[in-house]
Amino acid sequence: MIRAVASLGMYDHPAQQRANDLLWAAIARALREEGGDGIPDTLDRTRDVHALWRDPGLLFGQACGYPLVSEPDLDLRILALPVYAVAGRDGPTHRSVIVCRSDDPRGSLAAFHRSCAAVNDPRSNTGMNLLRATIARDALPAPFFDTIVRTGSHRESVIAVGTARADIAAIDEVTHAALARFEPDLVARLRIIASSPDSPTLPFVTAATTSDDMVRKLRTALGRAIADPALADVRATLFLTGVVPADADALTPIVARETAAVGAGHAALA
Repeated sequence: MIRAVASLGMYDHPAQQRANDLLWAAIARALREEGGDGIPDTLDRTRDVHALWRDPGLLFGQACGYPLVSEPDLDLRILALPVYAVAGRDGPTHRSVIVCRSDDPRGSLAAFHRSCAAVNDPRSNTGMNLLRATIARDALPAPFFDTIVRTGSHRESVIAVGTARADIAAIDEVTHAALARFEPDLVARLRIIASSPDSPTLPFVTAATTSDDMVRKLRTALGRAIADPALADVRATLFLTGVVPADADALTPIVARETAAVGAGHAALA
Protein backbone atom coordinates (compact mmCIF):
# COMPACT_ATOMS: atom_id res chain seq x y z
CA MET A 1 0.00 0.00 0.00
CA ILE A 2 1.31 3.44 -0.95
CA ARG A 3 1.89 5.69 2.07
CA ALA A 4 0.22 9.09 1.76
CA VAL A 5 2.43 12.17 2.20
CA ALA A 6 1.78 15.90 2.45
CA SER A 7 4.07 18.83 1.71
CA LEU A 8 3.94 22.63 1.82
CA GLY A 9 7.56 23.20 0.88
CA MET A 10 7.27 26.07 -1.58
CA TYR A 11 6.67 28.84 0.97
CA ASP A 12 8.13 27.34 4.12
CA HIS A 13 10.52 29.91 5.59
CA PRO A 14 11.55 28.83 9.12
CA ALA A 15 9.33 31.62 10.47
CA GLN A 16 6.39 30.13 8.53
CA GLN A 17 6.84 26.47 9.36
CA ARG A 18 4.58 26.44 12.42
CA ALA A 19 1.87 28.17 10.36
CA ASN A 20 2.20 25.55 7.63
CA ASP A 21 2.03 22.80 10.26
CA LEU A 22 -1.17 24.28 11.68
CA LEU A 23 -2.68 24.74 8.24
CA TRP A 24 -2.00 21.11 7.37
CA ALA A 25 -3.33 19.93 10.75
CA ALA A 26 -6.61 21.72 10.00
CA ILE A 27 -6.82 20.23 6.50
CA ALA A 28 -5.99 16.76 7.82
CA ARG A 29 -8.63 17.07 10.55
CA ALA A 30 -11.26 18.08 8.00
CA LEU A 31 -10.27 15.18 5.74
CA ARG A 32 -10.71 12.71 8.58
CA GLU A 33 -14.11 14.21 9.37
CA GLU A 34 -15.00 13.64 5.71
CA GLY A 35 -14.09 9.98 6.11
CA GLY A 36 -10.57 10.07 4.71
CA ASP A 37 -8.26 7.21 5.70
CA GLY A 38 -4.46 7.13 6.00
CA ILE A 39 -4.16 10.91 6.29
CA PRO A 40 -0.58 11.87 7.28
CA ASP A 41 -0.25 13.63 10.61
CA THR A 42 2.67 15.85 9.60
CA LEU A 43 4.24 17.51 6.60
CA ASP A 44 7.19 15.82 4.93
CA ARG A 45 10.27 18.07 5.10
CA THR A 46 12.78 15.26 4.56
CA ARG A 47 12.87 15.45 0.76
CA ASP A 48 13.27 18.00 -2.01
CA VAL A 49 9.96 19.20 -3.44
CA HIS A 50 10.83 17.76 -6.86
CA ALA A 51 11.08 14.30 -5.30
CA LEU A 52 7.83 14.80 -3.38
CA TRP A 53 5.98 15.85 -6.54
CA ARG A 54 6.92 12.50 -8.08
CA ASP A 55 5.85 10.46 -5.07
CA PRO A 56 2.73 8.47 -6.06
CA GLY A 57 1.57 8.88 -2.47
CA LEU A 58 1.44 12.68 -2.61
CA LEU A 59 -1.93 13.47 -1.11
CA PHE A 60 -1.49 17.23 -0.82
CA GLY A 61 1.28 19.54 -1.93
CA GLN A 62 2.12 22.77 -3.68
CA ALA A 63 4.04 22.87 -6.94
CA CYS A 64 5.72 25.38 -9.20
CA GLY A 65 3.65 25.80 -12.34
CA TYR A 66 6.50 25.70 -14.85
CA PRO A 67 7.55 22.08 -14.20
CA LEU A 68 3.89 21.11 -14.42
CA VAL A 69 3.70 22.36 -18.01
CA SER A 70 7.25 21.54 -19.14
CA GLU A 71 8.14 18.16 -17.59
CA PRO A 72 6.17 15.29 -19.19
CA ASP A 73 6.99 12.87 -16.36
CA LEU A 74 5.46 15.15 -13.73
CA ASP A 75 1.90 13.91 -13.45
CA LEU A 76 -0.07 15.84 -10.85
CA ARG A 77 -3.67 16.88 -10.48
CA ILE A 78 -4.36 20.53 -9.69
CA LEU A 79 -6.74 21.20 -6.80
CA ALA A 80 -6.77 24.99 -6.49
CA LEU A 81 -4.81 28.18 -6.95
CA PRO A 82 -4.05 30.17 -3.80
CA VAL A 83 -4.65 33.89 -3.42
CA TYR A 84 -1.95 35.87 -1.60
CA ALA A 85 -2.11 39.26 0.10
CA VAL A 86 0.89 40.78 -1.66
CA ALA A 87 1.01 43.89 -3.83
CA GLY A 88 -2.71 44.44 -3.35
CA ARG A 89 -3.71 41.26 -5.17
CA ASP A 90 -7.24 39.91 -4.93
CA GLY A 91 -7.00 36.98 -7.36
CA PRO A 92 -4.87 33.87 -7.97
CA THR A 93 -1.98 35.59 -9.75
CA HIS A 94 1.48 36.69 -8.74
CA ARG A 95 4.66 37.86 -10.41
CA SER A 96 8.37 38.18 -9.88
CA VAL A 97 10.15 41.27 -8.67
CA ILE A 98 13.48 41.81 -10.38
CA VAL A 99 16.09 43.02 -7.94
CA CYS A 100 19.61 44.42 -7.99
CA ARG A 101 21.86 45.74 -5.22
CA SER A 102 20.62 48.91 -3.63
CA ASP A 103 23.88 50.73 -4.50
CA ASP A 104 23.97 49.61 -8.15
CA PRO A 105 23.71 52.75 -10.30
CA ARG A 106 21.92 51.03 -13.18
CA GLY A 107 18.36 52.23 -13.34
CA SER A 108 16.59 49.85 -15.70
CA LEU A 109 16.52 46.21 -16.68
CA ALA A 110 17.97 47.10 -20.07
CA ALA A 111 21.10 48.43 -18.37
CA PHE A 112 21.91 44.93 -17.09
CA HIS A 113 22.67 43.58 -20.57
CA ARG A 114 25.72 41.26 -20.45
CA SER A 115 25.60 41.13 -16.64
CA CYS A 116 25.34 38.12 -14.31
CA ALA A 117 21.95 36.82 -13.18
CA ALA A 118 21.21 34.60 -10.19
CA VAL A 119 18.60 31.92 -10.92
CA ASN A 120 17.21 29.70 -8.21
CA ASP A 121 16.44 26.81 -10.58
CA PRO A 122 16.20 26.59 -14.39
CA ARG A 123 12.86 24.80 -13.82
CA SER A 124 11.43 27.75 -11.85
CA ASN A 125 8.58 29.81 -13.24
CA THR A 126 9.31 32.86 -11.09
CA GLY A 127 13.10 32.62 -11.12
CA MET A 128 13.63 31.76 -14.79
CA ASN A 129 10.51 31.69 -16.96
CA LEU A 130 9.12 35.04 -15.78
CA LEU A 131 12.57 36.62 -15.97
CA ARG A 132 12.92 35.74 -19.64
CA ALA A 133 9.28 36.75 -20.20
CA THR A 134 10.13 40.20 -18.83
CA ILE A 135 13.19 40.47 -21.06
CA ALA A 136 11.10 39.45 -24.07
CA ARG A 137 8.29 41.87 -23.11
CA ASP A 138 10.78 44.71 -23.03
CA ALA A 139 12.25 43.66 -26.43
CA LEU A 140 15.76 43.35 -25.03
CA PRO A 141 18.59 41.60 -26.92
CA ALA A 142 19.15 37.86 -26.85
CA PRO A 143 20.97 36.28 -25.17
CA PHE A 144 20.58 38.95 -22.54
CA PHE A 145 22.92 37.86 -19.75
CA ASP A 146 26.59 37.00 -19.97
CA THR A 147 26.57 34.46 -17.14
CA ILE A 148 24.12 32.69 -14.86
CA VAL A 149 24.69 31.65 -11.24
CA ARG A 150 22.42 28.83 -10.13
CA THR A 151 21.63 29.28 -6.43
CA GLY A 152 19.10 26.62 -5.43
CA SER A 153 16.52 28.92 -3.85
CA HIS A 154 15.09 32.42 -4.05
CA ARG A 155 16.61 33.24 -0.68
CA GLU A 156 20.05 32.24 -1.94
CA SER A 157 19.49 34.35 -5.07
CA VAL A 158 18.76 37.33 -2.82
CA ILE A 159 22.00 36.65 -0.95
CA ALA A 160 23.94 36.22 -4.20
CA VAL A 161 22.82 39.63 -5.45
CA GLY A 162 23.29 41.29 -2.07
CA THR A 163 26.87 39.98 -1.79
CA ALA A 164 27.79 40.82 -5.41
CA ARG A 165 28.05 37.22 -6.63
CA ALA A 166 25.41 38.20 -9.16
CA ASP A 167 24.00 41.48 -10.43
CA ILE A 168 20.31 40.73 -10.74
CA ALA A 169 17.65 38.12 -9.95
CA ALA A 170 13.92 37.51 -10.36
CA ILE A 171 12.32 36.72 -7.00
CA ASP A 172 8.82 35.34 -6.44
CA GLU A 173 6.93 38.25 -4.90
CA VAL A 174 5.43 36.02 -2.18
CA THR A 175 8.92 34.89 -1.15
CA HIS A 176 10.15 38.49 -1.36
CA ALA A 177 7.35 39.57 0.97
CA ALA A 178 8.27 36.80 3.43
CA LEU A 179 11.94 37.79 3.39
CA ALA A 180 11.02 41.44 3.85
CA ARG A 181 8.98 40.50 6.92
CA PHE A 182 11.18 37.84 8.48
CA GLU A 183 14.70 38.76 7.30
CA PRO A 184 14.52 42.45 6.44
CA ASP A 185 18.29 42.90 6.48
CA LEU A 186 18.57 40.64 3.41
CA VAL A 187 16.04 42.62 1.41
CA ALA A 188 17.45 45.97 2.59
CA ARG A 189 20.53 45.31 0.46
CA LEU A 190 18.39 45.27 -2.68
CA ARG A 191 16.04 47.41 -4.70
CA ILE A 192 13.38 46.46 -7.22
CA ILE A 193 14.06 47.67 -10.75
CA ALA A 194 11.26 45.89 -12.63
CA SER A 195 8.32 43.52 -12.23
CA SER A 196 7.47 40.59 -14.46
CA PRO A 197 4.17 39.93 -16.18
CA ASP A 198 1.55 38.22 -14.03
CA SER A 199 1.35 34.45 -13.78
CA PRO A 200 -0.92 31.94 -12.00
CA THR A 201 0.06 31.35 -8.39
CA LEU A 202 1.68 28.08 -7.33
CA PRO A 203 -1.11 25.48 -7.42
CA PHE A 204 -2.08 23.14 -4.64
CA VAL A 205 -1.80 19.65 -6.12
CA THR A 206 -2.28 15.95 -5.50
CA ALA A 207 -0.98 12.83 -7.26
CA ALA A 208 -2.67 12.13 -10.59
CA THR A 209 -3.90 8.80 -9.22
CA THR A 210 -5.88 10.45 -6.41
CA SER A 211 -9.52 9.47 -6.72
CA ASP A 212 -12.24 11.93 -7.69
CA ASP A 213 -13.82 11.39 -4.29
CA MET A 214 -10.60 12.30 -2.47
CA VAL A 215 -10.10 15.33 -4.72
CA ARG A 216 -13.54 16.51 -3.64
CA LYS A 217 -12.63 15.93 0.00
CA LEU A 218 -9.31 17.78 -0.41
CA ARG A 219 -10.98 20.82 -1.97
CA THR A 220 -13.60 20.86 0.76
CA ALA A 221 -11.00 20.53 3.52
CA LEU A 222 -8.83 23.25 2.00
CA GLY A 223 -11.82 25.56 1.72
CA ARG A 224 -12.70 24.96 5.36
CA ALA A 225 -9.16 25.82 6.46
CA ILE A 226 -9.18 29.01 4.42
CA ALA A 227 -12.50 30.08 5.94
CA ASP A 228 -11.77 29.11 9.57
CA PRO A 229 -11.60 32.25 11.75
CA ALA A 230 -9.35 30.40 14.21
CA LEU A 231 -6.68 30.18 11.49
CA ALA A 232 -6.58 33.90 10.70
CA ASP A 233 -3.10 34.34 12.18
CA VAL A 234 -1.88 31.22 10.39
CA ARG A 235 -3.08 32.53 7.04
CA ALA A 236 -1.61 35.98 7.73
CA THR A 237 1.80 34.46 8.41
CA LEU A 238 1.56 32.72 5.03
CA PHE A 239 0.09 35.81 3.25
CA LEU A 240 -2.74 33.46 2.25
CA THR A 241 -6.21 34.96 1.81
CA GLY A 242 -8.13 32.51 -0.36
CA VAL A 243 -8.19 29.66 -2.84
CA VAL A 244 -9.81 29.24 -6.24
CA PRO A 245 -10.62 25.69 -7.45
CA ALA A 246 -8.68 25.00 -10.65
CA ASP A 247 -7.50 22.39 -13.11
CA ALA A 248 -4.64 22.12 -15.61
CA ASP A 249 -6.14 24.80 -17.87
CA ALA A 250 -5.34 27.37 -15.18
CA LEU A 251 -1.65 27.11 -16.12
CA THR A 252 -2.14 28.10 -19.77
CA PRO A 253 -0.69 31.60 -19.15
CA ILE A 254 2.63 30.02 -18.09
CA VAL A 255 2.86 28.26 -21.45
CA ALA A 256 1.99 31.52 -23.20
CA ARG A 257 4.82 33.34 -21.40
CA GLU A 258 7.27 30.64 -22.43
CA THR A 259 6.08 30.57 -26.04
CA ALA A 260 6.38 34.35 -26.39
CA ALA A 261 9.86 34.42 -24.87
CA VAL A 262 11.16 31.57 -27.00
CA GLY A 263 9.64 33.17 -30.08
CA ALA A 264 11.55 36.36 -29.28
CA GLY A 265 14.82 34.45 -29.11
CA HIS A 266 15.01 34.00 -25.35
CA ALA A 267 14.94 30.23 -25.03
CA ALA A 268 18.01 30.66 -22.81
CA LEU A 269 18.91 33.54 -20.53
CA ALA A 270 22.61 33.46 -21.41
